[in-house]
Amino acid sequence: MRFLWIFLCIVASSAARDAADKPNVVLIYLDDSGYGDFSHNGNPVIETPSISRIAREGVNFTQFYVTSPACSASRYSLLTGRYPMHSGFGTWVIGPSAKPHLKASETTLADALKAHGYATGMFGKWHMGNPNKGNKMTPNSLPLAHGFDRWIGTNVSHDYGNAKLLKSDPKGSNPIPGYTEIAKNLPSDEAASTSLTGRYTKAAVGFIKENKDKPFFAYIAHNQPHLGLYASDPFKGKSRRGLLGDVMAEIDDCLEQVLTTLKECGIEKNTLIIFSSDNGPWVRFRETKQSKYGEARMHVGYALPFRDGKGSCWEGGHRVPGIFYWPGRIAPKRQLNPASTLDVLPTVLAVTGAKHPNSSLLDGRDIRSLLSANSREQKPGEFEFYYSHSKNNLIAVRKGPWKLMVATPSQLGTNHGFHASEEKPLLFNVEQDIGERIDRAAEKPELVQDLLEMLLKKRER
Repeated sequence: MRFLWIFLCIVASSAARDAADKPNVVLIYLDDSGYGDFSHNGNPVIETPSISRIAREGVNFTQFYVTSPACSASRYSLLTGRYPMHSGFGTWVIGPSAKPHLKASETTLADALKAHGYATGMFGKWHMGNPNKGNKMTPNSLPLAHGFDRWIGTNVSHDYGNAKLLKSDPKGSNPIPGYTEIAKNLPSDEAASTSLTGRYTKAAVGFIKENKDKPFFAYIAHNQPHLGLYASDPFKGKSRRGLLGDVMAEIDDCLEQVLTTLKECGIEKNTLIIFSSDNGPWVRFRETKQSKYGEARMHVGYALPFRDGKGSCWEGGHRVPGIFYWPGRIAPKRQLNPASTLDVLPTVLAVTGAKHPNSSLLDGRDIRSLLSANSREQKPGEFEFYYSHSKNNLIAVRKGPWKLMVATPSQLGTNHGFHASEEKPLLFNVEQDIGERIDRAAEKPELVQDLLEMLLKKRER
């Protein structure tokens, strides 16, 4: 009996140590949500109490970036820790009939965590592989082939007429082995469209409860707010900001349900939550009175105080919310040092002890030192970041507070009074001039040349 007792104590101790060494990870990623869509960032009529609470009680980055101002490339960087130029997608976003998809040779965050003993689930929009013409799809294009044990979500944005709501299915179904089609033509299918956020929340909460006794990775990739078109019935008409505010309230409720579930399961202090968005708001619809989305302009979010939004390389396209919340492990902090979604994968792998098969391929950094004042990790050097607009097209670079632009794309059809080229770049200090209104290139020709050389050299890699 004594031997059995000692053995059980060793097993219990090992299990406890394993749980501590392998914290759970919940990654929440919104679609086209601007920096100004949240109450803690100053929005006067949108209420996000739960999101704002984790911003106050966690590490809230005031300068957090995505590599691309468009969905597919941004998601690629989040899950791989690599710039979009490595992806081979070659388009602004992957449409429902596009053939390119995430390469099997890439290692995703889910791949690495699954290999380390984690249960992995995805709940939401994939947008890195779709049915091609004739509705023939290889299962290799979807989440189960890239490290996820299960998935429910859409292959693309919900506003495509032929978008599909799919879920993983062990038995499989034609034409996609391993998956079942729940709904298609989502915008016209009100039951499916309005309940996407609720569906993902219910599935994610169930996944957390099911895996509460072992390490898990839950990736919740909401289709909303996008253009703020759909909210479930309990949230409709509740916000002073109209439908967009209703949508944000439902997203906030999803986080609250996740937080409540973690607490009820007794694992809130062993779970890291990361919250961000894939790019800025789809501002071009703010200038359109009517579209296939109806009065879409009334439901577009805010990038304020930054310029422009989705589809541009101005700050409004790339600078997004960045919150890391881990009660008991990281203290509340308004982090002024910049970081990006490239840093998520290497940081999570460092925290969990998971390994990447070839870390030399990564463009991101381990930023644990920015999350904890007591971290023994060396602080990352001066921030160096490249703004991507399409395949092999890096058009801006930031080093420290300085940002150099060689082009000014915008879905609004305006260059905001500036013209940029490789022969005549623009230079902004985006910490002093957050609205990018004062071109400093003429004052600092040597800095312009140094940054331009950095940009051109990076394009060659």
